[in-house]
Amino acid sequence: MKKLSLILSLLFLSIGLLGCQQSGKEEELNNEISKNITNATTQNMPKDMPSDFDFSIQFGVQKKNEINTFEGTVTKDLIADGTATTELILTEEEMRDIYEKMQEINIAETKEFTPEPINGTVCMQQPYGEDEWKIIINGETLTHLISGEYCEPTNDAKQLIELRNYVFNIIKSKDEYKSLPESDGGYQ
Repeated sequence: MKKLSLILSLLFLSIGLLGCQQSGKEEELNNEISKNITNATTQNMPKDMPSDFDFSIQFGVQKKNEINTFEGTVTKDLIADGTATTELILTEEEMRDIYEKMQEINIAETKEFTPEPINGTVCMQQPYGEDEWKIIINGETLTHLISGEYCEPTNDAKQLIELRNYVFNIIKSKDEYKSLPESDGGYQ
């Protein structure tokens, strides 16, 4: 009887160890799958800028500012005086530089724009701006919406805001943008 009990104990111990080894292998497999999914997402952005690459960014308190490479226009929020739109075409080199910046932050990847609550709350502010991105890469449309309502934006939100600022600085340096009227008023 003691031998049977010993044999059963060894059998259960062996099964338990085998199960642990298997779950370790399963964990390795899950990590590999996760890595492959991440790489597949990263690979959604071709190394070279595709010929159909275009984007639009609507931003500001009421998203009335817009940079739109689909239509070759820029719209400025004049606040009390409405908006003003002008034709503005980015050069091939500027588009390539912007595409490279998008690659650096892997804009095709799923992003997290809502911060985690601290002590059960998230700091909110008003008025706040929003950024709405629409990007075409190889026939696929990517969209991102960032709310400036949060006092502490996520790292993903910060990256897209920095990208928007980079693009907007290019736009602000152009004579077409400089010729637009000044904004009148402000948002409360």
